[in-house]
Amino acid sequence: MPIRRMWAPRIDFDSLRRELSLPGEFPAEALTEAEAAAAAGPPPGAADRTDVPFVTIDPASSQDLDQAMHLSRRPGGGYRVLYAIADVASYVRPGGPLETETWVRGQTIYLPDGRIPLHPAVLSEGSVSLFPDVDRAAVVWTIDLDADGATTSVGLERAVVRSRAKLSYEAVQQQVDAGTPPEPLALLPELGALLAARAAERGAVNLPLPEQEVEPDNGGWRLVLRAPLAIEEHNAQISLLTGMAAAELMLGAGVGLLRTMPPPKPEAVAKLQAAAKSLGVLWPAGSQVGAVVASVDPASPRGAAFLDQAADLLRGAAYTPFDGTPPEQTGHGGVGAPYAHVTAPLRRLADRYATEVCLAVAAGEAIPEWARAALPRLPKAMSESDRLAGSADRAAIDLAEAVLLHGRVGELFDAGVVDLDNPSKGRPPQGTVAIDEPAVRARCLGTLPLGARIQARLTVADPETRKVQFEHP
Repeated sequence: MPIRRMWAPRIDFDSLRRELSLPGEFPAEALTEAEAAAAAGPPPGAADRTDVPFVTIDPASSQDLDQAMHLSRRPGGGYRVLYAIADVASYVRPGGPLETETWVRGQTIYLPDGRIPLHPAVLSEGSVSLFPDVDRAAVVWTIDLDADGATTSVGLERAVVRSRAKLSYEAVQQQVDAGTPPEPLALLPELGALLAARAAERGAVNLPLPEQEVEPDNGGWRLVLRAPLAIEEHNAQISLLTGMAAAELMLGAGVGLLRTMPPPKPEAVAKLQAAAKSLGVLWPAGSQVGAVVASVDPASPRGAAFLDQAADLLRGAAYTPFDGTPPEQTGHGGVGAPYAHVTAPLRRLADRYATEVCLAVAAGEAIPEWARAALPRLPKAMSESDRLAGSADRAAIDLAEAVLLHGRVGELFDAGVVDLDNPSKGRPPQGTVAIDEPAVRARCLGTLPLGARIQARLTVADPETRKVQFEHP
């Protein structure tokens, strides 16, 4: 799917910071602690894995590099995944002012004109980030797979690593397309596809929806609708693999923090099957939901409408702590297996504590009390930060859309109908439409045919309220 861009004039995102009460500068004592930890360097006693030619792969502009990877074939068949995750816990003192501030923040929040980071930049964009050609503290996961992609063994340890290159998704995708992928990632398309196929077989649901992004552009802003690259999907499979390995370790030990989601409800699946029929999406008898979703083209109006409907399957995500008795709900409906967050500790609070549990379990040691005691408190902290991050992201897009379309009220736009509201008394029929140019999704009043192309008239584009609305004659 091509990237579509539309330029917008200068936008003041500071209003969103004020409205959402987003955190500002770090407290002085937290910054002092972070600077001292950064100056100290990697902690002593870690294994030396600097011989492994790890590389990172992220968006080109990223500076907070959580993960580095090296993939290889095992003698006799199968794969070995070496996944180095930034060892944030070695730089954040339990009970100190920096840890306290990270609990206030919960996660890194992204706005188009800058980040509100979980950790001070001296750590998150400095001594903890897995930049190339420098020694960094990491937690290295070693995951062995057989030729069919099934996990055969899992190990992890604290180590010192040295990445060889900072790669971007776009550049790696170009190299893969040209048949010249970078060596440490040469197996990523093959292994990513294999793991995705296994995920579909176990009922996992992956929604490759195009993302709206607001990017700076020559003194103004552009609104971008971008479909994920294939290499991004493959890379995500390695993170999911590691998260599933972490969940199994914690479940085996009877203590940990899972990322859970109930399986899709039968009535939701039945509704999606009805939508598939009306949208012309093939659903062969006996096919898993995940396999059908994976077959859909998100760039087509009908495909986008189907995927919007499929989002109803993925409701109720939560962080679920346990200590002693495993929780009643251990699986994640989107993953199709038990799963935990452990691969983004620079950007997400929960990962630091779940990783510490896994390290202790793998080593056969007692779990540090500071990590164990944090587990029951994390769901509330993460839920609040998830809500805030979601509000910030949506508000930034809404503001950009309203600014972009301001002055065009009354114009007709080509649109695809991607969702319909449930009928209700006293409320006119309405739904959601996707506009091609500019790349906007917004509410639309009128009787709308799901998945069809229509003409929609812009009736509201108000930057003050961040409201955009269309009507279908």
